[in-house]
Amino acid sequence: MATAVQKITLSTSRDIPFNKLVLSQSNVRRVKAGVSVEELAESIARRGLIQSLHVRAVLDGEGKETGMFEVPAGGRRFRALEFLVKQKRLVKTAPVPCVVSEAGADILIDEVSLAENIERAPLHPLDQFRAFQALREKGMTEEEIAAAFFVDVKVVKQRLRLASVAPVLLDIYAEDGMTLEQLMAFTVSEDHARQQQVWEAIKDGWQKEPYTIRRLMTETTVRASDKRAVFVGIEAYEDAGGYVLRDLFQSDDGGWLQDAVLLDRLVTEKLKTEAETVAAEGWKWIEVAGTFPYGHDHGLRELAGTTVDLTEEERATREALRDEYDRLEAEYSEADELPDEIDQRLGEIEEALEAFDRRPMTYAPEQMARAGAFVSIDSDGTLLVERGYVRPEDEVTAEPGGDDGADVSGTAPDGDGVQRATITLGGASTEAEDEEDEVKTIRPLPDRLVSELTAHRTLALRDAVAMNSHVAMTALLHRLVTDTFLPHSARGCIEAQVREVHFPAQAEDLRDSASARSVAERHERWGDHIPADDAALWDWLADLDDDSRMELLAHCVSFGVNALYEKPNPFGGMGVSQHGLQVRLAQADRLARATGLDMVAVGWRPTVTNYLGRVTKPRIIEAVREGAGERAAGLIDHLKKGDMAKEAERLLAETGWLPEPLRMIDPDAEPDAVTADVEADDLPEFLAGDGEDEDLADEEDEAQQMVAAE
Repeated sequence: MATAVQKITLSTSRDIPFNKLVLSQSNVRRVKAGVSVEELAESIARRGLIQSLHVRAVLDGEGKETGMFEVPAGGRRFRALEFLVKQKRLVKTAPVPCVVSEAGADILIDEVSLAENIERAPLHPLDQFRAFQALREKGMTEEEIAAAFFVDVKVVKQRLRLASVAPVLLDIYAEDGMTLEQLMAFTVSEDHARQQQVWEAIKDGWQKEPYTIRRLMTETTVRASDKRAVFVGIEAYEDAGGYVLRDLFQSDDGGWLQDAVLLDRLVTEKLKTEAETVAAEGWKWIEVAGTFPYGHDHGLRELAGTTVDLTEEERATREALRDEYDRLEAEYSEADELPDEIDQRLGEIEEALEAFDRRPMTYAPEQMARAGAFVSIDSDGTLLVERGYVRPEDEVTAEPGGDDGADVSGTAPDGDGVQRATITLGGASTEAEDEEDEVKTIRPLPDRLVSELTAHRTLALRDAVAMNSHVAMTALLHRLVTDTFLPHSARGCIEAQVREVHFPAQAEDLRDSASARSVAERHERWGDHIPADDAALWDWLADLDDDSRMELLAHCVSFGVNALYEKPNPFGGMGVSQHGLQVRLAQADRLARATGLDMVAVGWRPTVTNYLGRVTKPRIIEAVREGAGERAAGLIDHLKKGDMAKEAERLLAETGWLPEPLRMIDPDAEPDAVTADVEADDLPEFLAGDGEDEDLADEEDEAQQMVAAE
């Protein structure tokens, strides 16, 4: 016999005057969470009571209904209605939709309250994003949506941006295939194809952090903090049709400029305009570039101009600033930490005083008629003008047609008898290199790359020697004794005359390296005190104290340091022999050990630009294996060359790994004596290449690396 299924009877619903309702003491919600009562009240005033209250009749001592009803489920809604009544926006007898359960039911009132709160399914964030998007599409503004749901306009913008991610990725997020933080990272670009491409590239890998996604999404853009963007200005870039994408979820330093080609064109145009302004001062030539390499003024004589005198008003302003600075320093000298406003004011005063020190120089017209200037962008994005440099050929009257620069503004003199400056638009040239098939063997490093790396080391050695007068004196004495008693010895790494060694090959980051800045600052500091007159210079040197003389000697000796790798010339004549190269590098290692030089400590790190993008995949994997371990190397061995180089840069960033040319040779491996016919195989592996395989180090065209930095 079949068992009858018991039918369920639902509680009835009816409207009950608000003044007949009381909040049950059995309501489980005690802690405030979610939307506030005030915001909920505004929502009810706007949309009405969307969800009914659950109530139960209040019984007296004899079990009879009293006409009052307690509210075990819906306490926040009750409080919101109560708030509206207190504001007189709702009459106290207003009917309230209620679901009425039986007073004598077996279910405890506490159970009803608990079930009503814990069985509620929260809205998935994606549903909220899409709902906001639907409201936007139906005509509501972002401000109206924010007001309707009591959130900030920025929150609405963020959720609308999330809803605009590629539908495929939204579906993956809905199925918990990615986190909300990962989804946020994809919003830095509106390119759905690129979003899907990045996800396909990382979804099966272990590197899926949001910062990785942001880096991949913005690798072809230019940061707004880039010096080119600062120089042109975001407003000018946007006026020219450029688009800036902002990250709505974290600090982005102003966003990313999407059109790098447009930015470079604007940079060139503005630099040329600035150059024409400088040319109007009367210079013979102007060279223009976004960035000039380290040592670009080599071989040029710098004019000694006259600093523009300050006006009485400017003098008074400078003195007032100095007095204010001294007063604030004295007032807060014993404070553990400066207040923000004081720290800011001290910074403003320092900048103002530096502006007085950097006031322009004046030059005689006859000097300017045979000198020129360099126009470029400084590291902070401001215009950098270096005036007053004379070329060797201009030390005497130049023959007509002597300049071979690319003239873009006219030549001198013009028909009106006024000299017109020749403006040369310069820039580093890129050599297209042939693409080669993948080779699995580790080939020697290209000669040019080794030269660039050893240029870094030479500059760091100069800085280290200049800061160690004892080592500098020993190196100088060693060179002089060798020349005196062993005249047929190889020259070694100290050019004792002193002849500064310049770098025919150098990486883009050499000029901005810590060593370059240190050398330049020291040179400028000494140069400010050295007299130009020969007799006066002798007297000045004679009057220096011993410590100052040693410091100056060390600085001068450091300019003769030559730790550069050069391709040996097997036929003699010009260039360095293999023997001479080996002696040079061995002595450079000895100097490095004596000065305690550490290329990691001076700031060198392997990057895509200075090493990893210039070598073969086997060398990249070898570098990661040495610096980060076998496991890290195994994680990138399946990647394409470009991706492998970028991941290797991240993996090696803090490991202290150095390529062979920047390491010191084991002193135990140095021979006591070498013969003049040393074979290439006797050199370290990274120096033994014959140069014929140089192009094989770059498997991809060098232009692929020239993408805007993140």
